[in-house]
Amino acid sequence: METEVLEAIDAIRPVLQADGGDIVFRSLDDAGVVHVELLGACGTCPISTMTLKAGVERILKDRVPGVSGVEAVDAA
Repeated sequence: METEVLEAIDAIRPVLQADGGDIVFRSLDDAGVVHVELLGACGTCPISTMTLKAGVERILKDRVPGVSGVEAVDAA
């Protein structure tokens, strides 16, 4: 499942980069929750939570069976 998640994130990345941001995969837990880090403009954007839930999470759930959610993590 991780490979499919990485491919989906790669498909999302250009849209975020066009707005000065980026997304980095950090982990996938046993419950199907994908942990990502939002970088650049996305990391400091006041609507980043909406981007994460309404955009990234929806796309990952649609493209990768087994994904139950997406959560942002702080910089490693």
